[in-house]
Amino acid sequence: MTTAVLEGLGGRLPPVVVTNADLAARLDTTDAWIRARTGIAERRRVEPGTATRELAVEAGRLALKAAGGGDADAVVLATTTPDRPCPATAPEVAAMLGLTGAAAFDVAAVCSGFLYGLATAAGLIAAGVARRVLLIGAETYSAILDPADRSTAVIFGDGAGAVVLRAGSPDEQGAVGGIVLGSDGDHCDLIAVPAGGARKRASTEPRDHFFQMAGQETYRHAVARMTAAALDALERTGWAPADVDRFVAHQANARITDAVGRRLGVPPDRALSNIERVGNTAAASIPLLLAESVLAGSLVPGDRTLLAAFGGGLTWGAATLVWPDVTALMSGQR
Repeated sequence: MTTAVLEGLGGRLPPVVVTNADLAARLDTTDAWIRARTGIAERRRVEPGTATRELAVEAGRLALKAAGGGDADAVVLATTTPDRPCPATAPEVAAMLGLTGAAAFDVAAVCSGFLYGLATAAGLIAAGVARRVLLIGAETYSAILDPADRSTAVIFGDGAGAVVLRAGSPDEQGAVGGIVLGSDGDHCDLIAVPAGGARKRASTEPRDHFFQMAGQETYRHAVARMTAAALDALERTGWAPADVDRFVAHQANARITDAVGRRLGVPPDRALSNIERVGNTAAASIPLLLAESVLAGSLVPGDRTLLAAFGGGLTWGAATLVWPDVTALMSGQR
């Protein structure tokens, strides 16, 4: 059976750092309040005029370089913040990377977008549609956040991460397996931008055009769904929670990651995290965390790795892989 094998990755954060003190200067909040509820100390923002495509291209170029260069047959872009409602952002990203002619499309699953994109890329490879896929998660959440809403403005950041997947065999290091996806549209309004689509194209209420989230309900669903998906992925792979060397959760909230880890029985020191420095980067969070962890030496070849995410829709997913040796060509990303 042909399967998707990870062979390269890269991450890119924009240059503007927004600290908790910066937000506390204009919002009814404090550094202590933000840290206690989210685990976040700072997050990144794009400079004015920078769109999602720029971040996606930078991360994609790094991932291709780390995979030894060459082309891709398909470009899959997971994003909540496309440059425009139409057309998709991925074809332009592909063209900017010199991949004109490759299949290119967006995946919209909010914070679960990278795992939905991972399943999509694996399917393209298994079906023989593509031999090599560039999967990018990229977000400019600063474009859809209400700067006066402390419940969301303190959480989300901008950034991009990317992986290159090639056709290979299931017994290779880097082979993606145990993929689990799910959704529950009955709770779609818990995480939403109410206006701007066909249901409500415009609204006289400015807040309707900003990202909104029901925090407490989202927390409850996130912990339950991520835990269940992760256990399902482990069972499909034939691993027990004790077998997991590295748990890579979507960086939604440090409390969510801790709660899921406890329910799984994965020790805290096996859970990777960068939320303190980058915040919640939605579809970009998992590939960003993977890239940073490789460069930091906290994710090494042979590590049995569990991925899990939860996002709007509601959507969730999980997957497993034994980490491959992709460090050599990533040195320039430090």
